[in-house]
Amino acid sequence: MAMPNSLSPELFQIVVAQGFTPLENPTALLTTYGYAADGPMVPPANAIPGLDNGEASKTEPDKNTYLVLANQRGPDPAYDYGTHFLFQGHESGPRATDGSPQGYLTRINLDADAAHRITLMADEVSDGRPFPFIDGSTFDPFADRLLLTGEGRGGGLWQATLDFPSVVDNLTGIVGIGSYEGVQVDPDGTVWLVEDAGGAYDQTTRGLQPNSFVYRLTPKDKTDLTRGGKLEVLQVLDTRGRPITFQDGFLIADILSRGMKELHTYGLKLKTRWVLIHDTDKDGMAPFDANAAAKAAGGTPLKRPENGVFRPGSGFTEFIIASTGDNNAKTGAGSRYGGFGAIHKLTQATPSASEGEIMLVYRGDTEHGAFDNLSFWSADEVLVVEDRGEKLHEQANALDSGWVIDLNADYANPDTRPVRFLAGGRDTAATIDAGLLALPETGFQNDGDNEITGIHVSDGDPSAAGLLGARIPTPFENGWRVFWTQQHGENTTFEILDKDILP
Repeated sequence: MAMPNSLSPELFQIVVAQGFTPLENPTALLTTYGYAADGPMVPPANAIPGLDNGEASKTEPDKNTYLVLANQRGPDPAYDYGTHFLFQGHESGPRATDGSPQGYLTRINLDADAAHRITLMADEVSDGRPFPFIDGSTFDPFADRLLLTGEGRGGGLWQATLDFPSVVDNLTGIVGIGSYEGVQVDPDGTVWLVEDAGGAYDQTTRGLQPNSFVYRLTPKDKTDLTRGGKLEVLQVLDTRGRPITFQDGFLIADILSRGMKELHTYGLKLKTRWVLIHDTDKDGMAPFDANAAAKAAGGTPLKRPENGVFRPGSGFTEFIIASTGDNNAKTGAGSRYGGFGAIHKLTQATPSASEGEIMLVYRGDTEHGAFDNLSFWSADEVLVVEDRGEKLHEQANALDSGWVIDLNADYANPDTRPVRFLAGGRDTAATIDAGLLALPETGFQNDGDNEITGIHVSDGDPSAAGLLGARIPTPFENGWRVFWTQQHGENTTFEILDKDILP
């Protein structure tokens, strides 16, 4: 059944965009914020599952990037679009005329009226190809570009200008083809990338082989990423000093490895180092398989690390990583081997240091796990939201939640538990979709239950001083705002506010 979202009692939320909100400059295929124009928004009463195209493809707006900008333009040259904007790529959607995925980049104009509320910024790349499906985003103040990541076999990194219409460039010849999601920029202009590449499923353990890596790109010129640079992968050493690496074909050995156990053991600090896997000066700029290069170089695979952020106040020396795990309550990996996800802290003397150490902050379980997006609320508290997926929703009889993880807490103590700030609900459209998805052989193309995504705490400063991690957040004060998106279903983006502002 449908059920509302529930926030901590001191908070409330308002809608800033809904899936059916029209784009001010639609195309034949892309007409609204969350639905493509390839079918009706709800299945018609006489639709036959499996035979009729019963529902429009959901476009799934994903990670949010908030910016305060002057002199922004749009399709209407006479309109003042204001100064407050929320950008997002879309994770799914329809197919273009050539059969390739048709994604797009949107800008929510937070100061605008209904007719100008959402601008379609781009639906193609500068080479003329359709805009890809996008998961992650951030702003690079040195290159003056939005950085956009995409998962899957054709995933990678793209950059987009802020002006309208946005010019989008493909950077896969520099960072490779990879299932990238998390993307952040440090003060040196280095681009940090977190990969969500899933992994082979093992029938015996009911777990996924660790298959995803953490990368960083040191550009030749931080003001122009198209000039290339050096891509490195993170390598973790176990307590014996041996690299934790991917073993092709040895699923159980990797799932239940000593390294995975140590990575998910409280109190252990494991040494790390960065390993070079691609240098455009030597290797050229032809697209390459980043995941394969990471494995060949001895990078350490993690359990679907989807996103990472720098801890504010640390001088960009601490990088917090959220991993999803196996999305299966029956995984044999359990909590001890990261089956339910985890939060890790990578610490280095400087963001450009070649070595460091990694430690477990929080080990997921069936109640708190499947971690995906994260954003800092304060110097010590990070908001982490779940992406459990249909199977784990059903197995645990629980929808997604958002948790407050305190980096100073001792979660090795079973009495110390994260605080829930958001209990995700299920909107009407997601309830319909979940029912259609459960039917056998329908060919239904959309997801079912809602997912919490795009949690974002920012003051919108587009300068280098405004890099995420540079300042300690003060939500609801000094220009800091909080956003999240209830993905799937109606695809609604919310702003979270303090109840103290109410009369």
